[in-house]
Amino acid sequence: MIKRRHITKFLPTLLLSSACVVLGPISSYAQDASAEQQAREAAEIARSVLGPKRPIDEAYGAFQTGYYLTALQLALPRAQNDDAAAQTLIAELYANGLGVAQSYARASSWYALADKNGDLNATFQLALLYQNGLGVPKNRQKAAELTKKAADGGIMAAVYNLAQLHVEGRYVEPNLGLAAKLFKQAADANIADAQYDYGNVLIAGAGVAPNIEDGVYYIGLAATNGNVAAMVEYATFLAQGKGVPLDLVTAAQWYEKAAELGNPVGQARFGRLLATGAGVKKDLIEAAKWRALARKQGLDDKLLGEMLLGLSPEDLREAEQRASSWPENPLLD
Repeated sequence: MIKRRHITKFLPTLLLSSACVVLGPISSYAQDASAEQQAREAAEIARSVLGPKRPIDEAYGAFQTGYYLTALQLALPRAQNDDAAAQTLIAELYANGLGVAQSYARASSWYALADKNGDLNATFQLALLYQNGLGVPKNRQKAAELTKKAADGGIMAAVYNLAQLHVEGRYVEPNLGLAAKLFKQAADANIADAQYDYGNVLIAGAGVAPNIEDGVYYIGLAATNGNVAAMVEYATFLAQGKGVPLDLVTAAQWYEKAAELGNPVGQARFGRLLATGAGVKKDLIEAAKWRALARKQGLDDKLLGEMLLGLSPEDLREAEQRASSWPENPLLD
């Protein structure tokens, strides 16, 4: 049985996310068309999305099509007239170096203006800059205040970060009960990391009554939404029949998915199932391949190694060859 070693100890180690981005470009096309043509294309896209009776945001349309300089040109006049959305868009351009030289300092100035003018997305992005000391002096207290402001205004990524702040208990009051409520709010808004953390909160009984079935359910949601660590844990619950009906076939599928995404624990545990034929067709060479890949990342599964002692030198060489041809730079959890 694989023991869950971190459930009762994970809370103090939660870190604030800095990967939340409010606006994201779909693609990055060369800006070789005329500004007028780009604006027309942006307007047409906006019409197709918003419909003819909705206001057209040409600056955002240009941003979405990758015409960043055009987006900047269209947004600047509005931003200078205190249009918060335009100010946020310009901040995004500078924060991500899209069409302009990356400058967190300029981004922070535009985010601050947009925050002042009521854009809570900008408020949260400014909080992340203060959290990480990008473009502004690092100030976790101010970051916490801005995070709370954005969370109170309904920005779900901020709600999730605020939950972590209440767990940490340094820049807001320590309150596991409130943290659990906030984790649930963000989890129910389909934020995968929040689903994973809320699942662990329920299993640990941290600020809420313990409920392993609901906890496993939320971890399963997080796995479905792409959280790799959740894939491994959900597979483990399925393999144990703990909080969910025993299902080795589905467990193997989740371990394999995590393994393919580069998670060393997933690689080792999928290797175990391959070595025993539990939930998947037995294949010792493939099991050895996954063990080799996990070892490259520093995880040497001794039990899996014992399962593979009967492999011939030829089979081991084949496994190593498969491992060496596996994609480099795997995506880790």
